[in-house]
Amino acid sequence: MPHSFPVRVYYEDTDFSGVVYHASYLRFMERGRTEMLRGLDVHQGEIHAGDPAARFGFAVRAMTIEFLKPARMDDLLAIEASPVAIKGASLELDQRILRGDDLLVTARVRIACVADGRPARIPAGIRQRLSG
Repeated sequence: MPHSFPVRVYYEDTDFSGVVYHASYLRFMERGRTEMLRGLDVHQGEIHAGDPAARFGFAVRAMTIEFLKPARMDDLLAIEASPVAIKGASLELDQRILRGDDLLVTARVRIACVADGRPARIPAGIRQRLSG
C-alpha cells in the first residue's frame, strides 16, 4: 500500500499560465518521501542532529520521471510513495502524483544513504520499517 500525502497547488508552484512548473513536482515528491518516512517514525531532523557517530542522511541518486498530464493552480494532489527495493546503502521508490483518479506524474527514485559524504548502510531498524 503506498503512502499518500495531500498537496494543494499554489500560485507559486505554477508558471504564467497557471500550470504546475516541472520543478515543482520534484518538491512535491520530496515532501511525499519525507512524510512517508515520518509515517514510519523516521524523523530526518533527529537523524541529522543525533549522535555524530550515527548521523546519516538520504540523498537522491537518480530519478526517472514521466509527466503525463498537467496539474493546475488550486488542484488537490495525492503524492504517493512506495518502496520497491531496499538494499544495504540504497533504496528505490516508485512515486506517483494523482489528481483524484487521474495519474499525472510517475517517477522511479533511487535514494542513497550517506554519512560523511560516503555511502553508508541504512540502519537495520529503518530498513526493517521500510520493508513493512
